[in-house]
Formats: sequence, structure tokens, C-alpha cells
Amino acid sequence: MIEDFGQMPDGPPVQRIRLIGGGLTAHVLTYGTVLQDLRLEGHAAPLVLGFADFPSYLKHSRYFGATAGRCANRIRDGHLELDGQTYQLDRNFLGKHALHGGAVSMGKQLWTLEDHAMDWAAFSIVLEDGHMGYPGRLKARVTYALLPGGVFDVQMEATTDAPTLCNMAHHSYWCLDGSGSAADHLLQVDADHYLPVDEELIPTGEVAAVAGTGFDFRTPAPVSQVGSLFDHSFCLSRQRGLIRPVALLRSAASGVGLELRTTEPGLQVYDGAKLDIPVPGLDGQKMSAHAGIAIEPQVWPDAPNNPDFPQAVLRPGETYRQHSQFKISKD
Repeated sequence: MIEDFGQMPDGPPVQRIRLIGGGLTAHVLTYGTVLQDLRLEGHAAPLVLGFADFPSYLKHSRYFGATAGRCANRIRDGHLELDGQTYQLDRNFLGKHALHGGAVSMGKQLWTLEDHAMDWAAFSIVLEDGHMGYPGRLKARVTYALLPGGVFDVQMEATTDAPTLCNMAHHSYWCLDGSGSAADHLLQVDADHYLPVDEELIPTGEVAAVAGTGFDFRTPAPVSQVGSLFDHSFCLSRQRGLIRPVALLRSAASGVGLELRTTEPGLQVYDGAKLDIPVPGLDGQKMSAHAGIAIEPQVWPDAPNNPDFPQAVLRPGETYRQHSQFKISKD
């Protein structure tokens, strides 16, 4: 089912598409490919943070359910050097650094609904050369599907006509029990190392062992064990590979669990500590600190300034491909 959900400030309508399959019901928007709502059969509460009206997305969203890109996460000083050329990217984080592709990124624009069926929908967008300072005309496509066994399937593709960066990420905030807090959710991440960050959340360049730190989630532990702001990237591998299980998230209160599978070399985890949304979300949920946790498969952040990190460069003739799955189940 397709319905009008709102209107962009410059006039075009925003559509909402309902998808049903695999024991899941999803509502997705043509704005930012936002996953507005996701429900599991037999579990009444929404599984992701979202708003019931479109104006709230324009005013208050923290990339809720959106596709972050063309380059997700942070780039120090918005500075990019590529093939001997220097580019100044939009500095939309603290007025100093680039974040999620800039202030008017693909997660904040209207996409084209290319095709859909009862249990899947495909969207596309074109970012022109120079958009938010990035070189290259980027054509991107995102396909969402609800697969048997409670799987929310995300496939991303992109091509370019000039060397550029491409690092897209699905940015839902998850709360698996409807409690308004994910701080006590149990998290497991298959990573021996993580990236420490400075006071402005930019990676220091160190690749640190998780052993003996609050970032050791090799066995399930409460998200709150970090003990401070948790907005860090885990090092899953040194390169993109075959899709495989990398993380688990579970609410003991509801018995709902999420298994994340991905092709990506990194996983950004943000515990929502700075959420302070003045309007309620779906079903009247309050979205204050720790209301949801974002688990975002992607390339390691600030890769252009750290040549030893896995890189996000996309060149003409290549196709960027990411495949991630969020498998939802209930005890």
C-alpha cells in the first residue's frame, strides 16, 4: 500500500509504503528511505524509533531509520584528498567536521520509488558532482525486503562517473521492548578491536583491543557497561566480504532479539545518549536519552585521513555493494 505521508518544503509529496512479509510489517518513506516503523507479529511495540508525522522528521529526526551517505559517519575537518585533488566537504558536525554526507545528505532528500511489491521496495537517488563538496555524480539504489524468518533485508548499490567516496549506512535506532530505553539491552559484537575517539568523536587513528575495556562485547553484556558516551566503531574486518553474522542485540524484558549480518568491515554503535526529542514518537513513546541504539554497518569512520583503515573510495566502472540483514525473533 502506498499513501501520501507529507510534503517536502519545496512542494513534492512524500510517500509511505507498507511492506508485509516474514512475520514483519514495515512502513518506509521516500524521504531518506526512512524506515519509519517496524513491527514483529506477536509483539505490539515498534522496534525502531520513528515519528507519526512528517514535519517531525524535518525538525527533530536524528537520522531515524534513514540511509546515511554518500559517506556515513565523520570525516575530520571535512577534509578530503583524493588522487592528488583536495576537496572541502560540508562541515555539518560542530561546524568543523563532515557527518553522514553533509547537511543535505541522501538521508534528508526525496528518493524515487522505482518499484515495489507486497514485501519489498526499491528506491534510487542521484547526487550530482560537487554535492556537499564531494566529487563525482553518484547514482545510488536501496532495496528493502521482508524475508521469511523475520528478516529485514537491506541492499545498497552505487556507481559514480568520477573517483569519490561511498560509504552508506542504515541508521535505525532500535528498542526491542517498548520501554523507552535500550540501555539494558544485551549486546554482542564479534570484534576484538575498536576505534578510540577524541572529545569531538573523531577516531584518534589507534586501533585498540577491546580486552579489558568497557567495549568488550565479545560475550553479551548490557549496552550501559561502556559507562560513558558510546558512539564508537568496532573493527569487524579489514575489508568488505561475504555477508556473515557480526552482532546480536536482545531485550531480556521482551525476549525480542536481533541478529545482524553484514558484508561490511565496521560497525558503528551509538547508544542514543544525547537523544532529547521534544515530541513523542510512534505510539506516544518518549525519545529521551538511550531511547534507542543505532547499530550501523559501514566502512570505518574518517578513513580518508587514516590510510591504514579500510577505504571508502569508489571509482568509475566499479559498483559499491552493501548487504545487511536484521533478523528479528522472539523467545
